[in-house]
Amino acid sequence: MNKQLTDDKFNFLPIATNTFWSTQDVKWMQKALTLARQGVECGEVPVGAILVHDNQIIGQGFNEPIGRHDATAHAEIVALRDACTRLKNYRLPVKTTLYVTLEPCTMCIGALIHARVDRLIYAASEPRAGMVGSQMDLAVQPFYNHSIQVHKGLCSEHSSQMLKTFFRERRKSMKQRKDSASSK
Repeated sequence: MNKQLTDDKFNFLPIATNTFWSTQDVKWMQKALTLARQGVECGEVPVGAILVHDNQIIGQGFNEPIGRHDATAHAEIVALRDACTRLKNYRLPVKTTLYVTLEPCTMCIGALIHARVDRLIYAASEPRAGMVGSQMDLAVQPFYNHSIQVHKGLCSEHSSQMLKTFFRERRKSMKQRKDSASSK
């Protein structure tokens, strides 16, 4: 399954940008998509995240809950832990941006708020559990002492296709295993 997903199915097409997305934003999101592909190679749901400050990557990660046996090892949390360890601080510098390939969940948006991320750019929406617009918008709640600028949709078609392909292949693999087990 993983070999199929990592071959040519996720080669990036040139992305037409409009005035909203800077070339830097596109560059960083494509790096997050590359991290998501690394997750696929490890059997993880393809989500990648990159934290950028002063045009430098300060933290990065991809989904790893299966490999780490850690329910909190979402791409955003892995990237935050990486940045905080490198910076030796639990708070991120002012003007830090997170690029992530899927809309954050409740846990992740909470961690981003507490770490003081200034700007969040995500690719694909998560209609079932997304907490930055899909189900709720926790980023704009007045009870937090920090707010995050949120932008969505950059490279969404690439991220959505990667996720759809991953889950289609996973369902196919599970069906094959079930069919194989029942024929024994």
